[in-house]
Amino acid sequence: MSNDMDELLILASQPGFQARLDALRRDLARAARFAGHDSEQSRTVAHVLDGVAQRGDEAVAEYTQEFDKVELRPDQFRISTEALSVAHASVDAALMASLRQAIDNVRRYQSKIFVGKQSQFSDGTGIRYTPIRRVGVCVPGASAPLPSTVIMTVVPAQVAGVKEIAVVSPPRHERSVHPVILAVCHELGVTEVYRIGGVQAVGALAYGTATIPKVDMIVGPGNSWVQAAKKQVAGDTVGIDSIAGPSEVFIIASAEANPAWVAADMLSQAEHASDSSAIVATESESLARAIVQHLREQLAALPRADDARQSLQRFSRVIAVKSLDDAITLANELATEHLEVQCGPRSREVAEKITNAGAIFIGPHTPVAVGDYWAGPSHTLPTGTRARFSSAVTSNDFVKTISLIEYSAEQLAASADDIIRLAQVEGLDAHARSVQIRQKQVYRSGPDR
Repeated sequence: MSNDMDELLILASQPGFQARLDALRRDLARAARFAGHDSEQSRTVAHVLDGVAQRGDEAVAEYTQEFDKVELRPDQFRISTEALSVAHASVDAALMASLRQAIDNVRRYQSKIFVGKQSQFSDGTGIRYTPIRRVGVCVPGASAPLPSTVIMTVVPAQVAGVKEIAVVSPPRHERSVHPVILAVCHELGVTEVYRIGGVQAVGALAYGTATIPKVDMIVGPGNSWVQAAKKQVAGDTVGIDSIAGPSEVFIIASAEANPAWVAADMLSQAEHASDSSAIVATESESLARAIVQHLREQLAALPRADDARQSLQRFSRVIAVKSLDDAITLANELATEHLEVQCGPRSREVAEKITNAGAIFIGPHTPVAVGDYWAGPSHTLPTGTRARFSSAVTSNDFVKTISLIEYSAEQLAASADDIIRLAQVEGLDAHARSVQIRQKQVYRSGPDR
């Protein structure tokens, strides 16, 4: 293989370091940014969503034929419970055992962190937690099945107490949904599964059709079209989890790190798609060079080498900074989806200094794959620096809170003058009088009336 991998190196010891780092920042920002409202993609998405809102099932069928090249009648959208059962029975026993253990791990973790277990009420105020009534889950129709997406979205919703869950996935496997995805739905007790995807599926979930009842929240990953659709419907008639862009990892590595392992972890992100990113920041220039060499060797044996190579060349770099503090600063600035810390005995200490990341993977034995499939936290994570203000999907995202207020006559009397004063300064006399009228009644009849 050629030395094109050497272009990944950005060394603090060489001229132009800052300029190349700034160029990387700009490239990553452009990759994370979604098309504007006036873009062709945005206009197309708006057109499809409007079509689904206006014409329902007819539009969903029309766009499924146009975009997925599959002709379906509305009565064929939903996959039967019998088909789910058949798919479940067809899965290899060893694979099903692994899937069940992954489900158990996720359920245990999501239950442990769930805060909405009981309402609280004291001194006149409180809070009630109520699960979202109905949730739609988008499962990508990639060339390979993604059962982990079903687990990482459905299980947190179930832990929160969501009663109705609808799964949508494009008919990319023999004009339907891959049997492994169907099997996981069956295992989780999800019986509402539709063989539709893309913008039209988001529209169907957001607005409802004669065949597909409207949901209250849409979650799950997808390509830029799905994310653009989620962005357009968000806050309109439904809530969403987040806007997910290309997959990304940032690795902080000290001199103690194993360069072969770091290179493998970079490639595990780079193979997602050509717009994924994998960035390493290390204080050791010799480690940086060793990582690039291992990338060169491992890439040659990777089945999805073309996508991974494009991703490495476009958005991935191995950066030798002056100190680990510089690496930490850069990590917090980029706020990536996945952040690995491979700093030997200092790994936990370094991880404590990270304030912006979707998920942190601590130590040399914790590759991103552990989180993607197994450990328990959801792999539905913020991307494109959105970890500065948003978080991983958890069971807590599927509950909403209702504030509770109950004042006695005595409590109202003790606070009345202050409430009236605040209402009057805002010019809201009726607000003030709503308190005053009660005070007059209390003074005339006594506090028990």
